[in-house]
Amino acid sequence: MFTIYKYIYVEAKAAGYFSFGKHRGIIDKYCQEGWRFVSAIPTVFNIIGVIKQYDLVFEKEV
Repeated sequence: MFTIYKYIYVEAKAAGYFSFGKHRGIIDKYCQEGWRFVSAIPTVFNIIGVIKQYDLVFEKEV
């Protein structure tokens, strides 16, 4: 047989020069709820190509 997974995408802002990203806290929170972190997909870039925002992808077996 095969396993079916449910996926969610959580938006997170990238860290800047004077700020820290909150991605670690987000990943910890969802993993405690039974989700498994899969990947981070960049979704927003500034004019010179620096990542400004990304989607954190989590999966859970259905």
